[in-house]
Amino acid sequence: MWLLVLAYLGGVLTIVSPCILPVLPFVFARTGQPFMKSGLPLLAGMALTFALVATLAAVGGGWVVQVNQYGRWLALLFVALFGLTLVLPKLAERLTRPLVAAGGRLSEAAGNDPRPRPGASFLIGVATGLLWAPCAGPILGLVLTGAALQGASIGTTLLLLAYAAGACTSLAVALLLGGKVFAAMKRSIGAGEWVRRGLGVAMLAGVAAIALGLDTGILAKVSTASTGGIEQALVGRLAGKSPSSNGAMMAQNPGSGSMMKAANQAADSLPVEGNLPALDGAVQWLNSPPLTAEALKGKVVLVDFWTYSCINCLRTLPYVKAWAEKYRDQGLVVIGVHAPEFAFERTIGNVTKAMKDLGINYPVAVDNDYKIWRAFNNQYWPAHYFADAQGRIRYHHFGEGDYAESERVIQQLLREAGATKVADGLITANAQGVQQAADMNDVQSPETYVGYQRAEQFVPAQGLLPDAVKSYSPAPQLALNDWSLEGKWNVGSEQAAADASASRIVYRFHARDLHLVLGPGAVGKPVRFKVLIDGKAPGDAHGTDVAPDGSGSVTEQRLYQLVRQPGSVQDRTFSIEFLDPGVSAYAFTFG
Repeated sequence: MWLLVLAYLGGVLTIVSPCILPVLPFVFARTGQPFMKSGLPLLAGMALTFALVATLAAVGGGWVVQVNQYGRWLALLFVALFGLTLVLPKLAERLTRPLVAAGGRLSEAAGNDPRPRPGASFLIGVATGLLWAPCAGPILGLVLTGAALQGASIGTTLLLLAYAAGACTSLAVALLLGGKVFAAMKRSIGAGEWVRRGLGVAMLAGVAAIALGLDTGILAKVSTASTGGIEQALVGRLAGKSPSSNGAMMAQNPGSGSMMKAANQAADSLPVEGNLPALDGAVQWLNSPPLTAEALKGKVVLVDFWTYSCINCLRTLPYVKAWAEKYRDQGLVVIGVHAPEFAFERTIGNVTKAMKDLGINYPVAVDNDYKIWRAFNNQYWPAHYFADAQGRIRYHHFGEGDYAESERVIQQLLREAGATKVADGLITANAQGVQQAADMNDVQSPETYVGYQRAEQFVPAQGLLPDAVKSYSPAPQLALNDWSLEGKWNVGSEQAAADASASRIVYRFHARDLHLVLGPGAVGKPVRFKVLIDGKAPGDAHGTDVAPDGSGSVTEQRLYQLVRQPGSVQDRTFSIEFLDPGVSAYAFTFG
């Protein structure tokens, strides 16, 4: 219920968000028409289409995005014709002479019929819904990311409809007020005709703005109206803060808080938390044939949800691997469930190579469709679930840390299963490089996404142009945890791709380690880069993927450790310059 209220309030705020400006003329074109027969059907068409397309995008993957691009162009053409009928009714009649009936209906929809038809207004609303710029900010991101991971549901669609209803409420109020102004102006001779033509010109300007990408670019940059801070406050107040990658990474809203762990029970008092799910739904099993919960009865089972570019998952792996090796002969079965965060982590070859590089030899279920994830009702990377020999989950832990407690749980469950030679000692994990434990006392920088869908603290604020190449200028000054782009970049929903050589990313951070998830160009050609810290070569502060002089190259899609500071940690300015085009940057993490 609270999330429905949150989504509705976020929608209400949309009218003051700059990227909705190009679609406002489409709504105000109904000014002067009866609201129930004209304005309301248009807003209903907008809301339903937006909720439908957003729902499909949340659960359908990239193909929906591609299909919707064609739909947007068809909608632009339709709305442009509508705008022409407002400006030049006679020209519109000539253009539609081969389709006189259709042209007549379009003319009626434009407002030339004293008896407006709800069906025509609803059709205009459907077209406008396809053009609606997704400027919902954190709230819509919370809904869509959660839907992708938790699966399609009526609840997801209801949240999207609540958001659309909130936006339409604001637009309805504006439309009713505009109708009163229009009615007053119609008392002047010829004023109504000029207002109608003015709205037609505004609609054509909106079509041009959307076609050129100005609705999500320049308008957002030059406008001083922003609902981001208000929406973030609503998310924090009603939906709760989620953990960052410095602890357990929460799927629905990554990177907005500190480490979080579920309330764990003491190892000597383990309640039954439920039965081990069936483990069905993996697209492929690696290192093993498919395993089932039924076949695993009699064994103690540790299920580890991970993804190979997640820094928290990488830092827990030395312990998971050591447990698998130490207790294998005593009845422990470790199962990794690889649930991807980024698109490249869905590629089986990438997962297989990562497992080989990381030395993972226990069974791994590739959960690209999040079916096992949903069966566990999981929300975190990494997440560990411990099941006893009877197939009952007895303990769980989210995020890094508490390794001694987790190992004692394994020992207790093995003893309960009848194992007689379970050692009391604890393993000492050999964690090196990226997998070395974080120094959380010195981490003051949060996980930061580079793609526009979840980007925060980019400077200048609202300066990212989605899905288009743009030349970015250096930021004059960065505060702690601010970052900026320089050079030519094409910023997508989950990554930014360098469109030319000498493109740079700059970040002001405070942590011992700085990591960045990177991938080479589309053809896989390595991309050379140069790292600087406070404008100088890193020297002793270089990470495992960087030479002391700051040089390195991106050869595969994975997490790269670029900085590891020795000694005291302080605020530093990190920059990475890509000497070749084509690199994709996804997310910063720290340790």
